[in-house]
Amino acid sequence: MSRKSKLFVALLLLPSLLITLVFYFIPAVMTAAMSFTDMDYRLSWNFIGWDNFKRMAQDFLLPRIMKNTLVYTFATLALFNVGFSVVLALVTSFVPERTGRIFQALWLLPRFTPPIVYGVMWMWILDPTRNGLLNSLVVASGGRPVNWIAQYPMATIVITNGIIGVSFGMIIFYSAIKSIPREFIWAAEADGASWLQQVRHVTLPLIRWPLLFVTAYQTLSLLTSYEYILILTEGGPFFATTVWSLYAYNLAFGGYFANYEFGYGATLSIVLVVLGTIASIVYWRVFRFREMMSEPKIEVM
Repeated sequence: MSRKSKLFVALLLLPSLLITLVFYFIPAVMTAAMSFTDMDYRLSWNFIGWDNFKRMAQDFLLPRIMKNTLVYTFATLALFNVGFSVVLALVTSFVPERTGRIFQALWLLPRFTPPIVYGVMWMWILDPTRNGLLNSLVVASGGRPVNWIAQYPMATIVITNGIIGVSFGMIIFYSAIKSIPREFIWAAEADGASWLQQVRHVTLPLIRWPLLFVTAYQTLSLLTSYEYILILTEGGPFFATTVWSLYAYNLAFGGYFANYEFGYGATLSIVLVVLGTIASIVYWRVFRFREMMSEPKIEVM
C-alpha cells in the first residue's frame, strides 16, 4: 500500500477513532481513576487508594445484589434473549415469509417504544388492583387481585426485559437461518431427518457465530441494564430487584440514597467490567471460538 493510500485510510478512520477516544476510552480511564477516590457531589479528586474496594467487602447488601444480578442476567438470557429468540427465528423461518414478517414486526414494537411508555404499559398490566389487565382477567375468572410485583418481583423484571430483548436475537438468528444453503436441509430430509433433527444437527451448528455474538452481546447488555427495573420497581420491594448496575446508579446519582458517591459507584462499575470479561472468556471456550475461526461460516445477510 502506497503512502498516499495509507494516509487516505487513516483519514477515513480518524472520525471513528476520535469518537472511540472521546466517548469510550477517556470515560473508561476516568471511571477507573475515580474508583480510587471518595468523590461526591463536590467533585473533588481525593485519592483514597483501595478503601472503596475494602468497603465492598463490608457492604452487607452486595451478596444479595450480586445474586439478583446473576439470576436476572442469566434467566433473561436463557429464557428470552437467546432461548425464545431461537424459537421465534425457527418458527418464522418455516412459515410463509409474509406471515413471518408480520409476526416479527409485532415483536419489534416494544423495542421501538420509548422506555417510559413501555414501563407505564407494564404498570397498567401489573396493577395490583382489579383495574390492571392481568387482575381483571383473574377477577373475571373468579379469583382475587394479585400484587404481581410484590409477590413475583424477579419474574416481573425478567419477563418485562425479556420481551424487549427477544426481538434482537430473533432478527439475527432469522437472517442466519435464511442464509443456510438449502442443500443442507434437502440432504437432511433425504436422510430421513425429522424437523427437530434438522434443527439440532444442521441449523444450530451452522449458526454458532450468531449464537456466540448474541449471547455475548446480550450478557454484557443485561449486566449493565437497569432502566426498565428503575421504571417498574425502583429496585424494590426491599432490594428484591436491585441489580448491580442499579445499585451503582443509585449510589452515584441519588435514588434511594442521595449521597452522590461517585467514587464508590465507579468502584462498583469496575466489577461489572470484570464480570463481563469473565463471561466473554467463558463463551470463547464454550463456543470453541478457535475452531470456529477455521471453519466456513454462515454469514448473516
